[in-house]
Amino acid sequence: MKILIAEDDANTRSGLIEILENEGYETLGAENGQQAIEQFSAESPDLVCLDIMMPGLSGYDVCREIRRRNQKVPILFISAKSEEIDKVLGLEIGADDYIVKPFGVKEVIARIHAIVRRMRVTESSADMPSFQMDDLEVVPDELRAYRGKEIIDLGPRDVKILDLLYRNKGKVLDRNTLFDECWGLDYMPNSRSLDQHISQLRKRIEMDPKAPSIIRTVHNAGYRYEG
Repeated sequence: MKILIAEDDANTRSGLIEILENEGYETLGAENGQQAIEQFSAESPDLVCLDIMMPGLSGYDVCREIRRRNQKVPILFISAKSEEIDKVLGLEIGADDYIVKPFGVKEVIARIHAIVRRMRVTESSADMPSFQMDDLEVVPDELRAYRGKEIIDLGPRDVKILDLLYRNKGKVLDRNTLFDECWGLDYMPNSRSLDQHISQLRKRIEMDPKAPSIIRTVHNAGYRYEG
């Protein structure tokens, strides 16, 4: 899934790109409104994050132009302006959601995941069927897992990791395989980033992250789901 991030502040833009790429999304960056429109035309992103106060064309202007061309692509406004009138205006001209700076990583991820879930429900996609891992039901189309009544939000990369482990039940998957399948062949392997991602995923899906039953570590080899 491809996300366009239009933000004139380089630090905020690079931070958002890092956050979303770590979640498994492909990203495009634009530093002003004109670049955003050009990127949108050339790359056809699946979702657009727009800062409001950009040089030249504002986020409002870009939103109006995108809506003129495409009524369906989700748009998330990101702005330091918190006045209620700005939220109302943004939603009235076609934005799907609104987030105010400063924001936390978890809030950004939660908003993006919520929009993606709505997209998938609307599209009624069924690219990857649901599957069961111990007492956890993983529902890829919703970017969620369920344990009884508990709802656990997942990112695209989380789903890829769990699906790969599930399909290779009982087998040890080494780090290179996980990187190639879940990060992409063009990603520079770094075992620390993989282990950190697995650690964070365990905190959400395991009953006891310190004694995991779903994603088990095989010392000096990789990871395995016993089934």
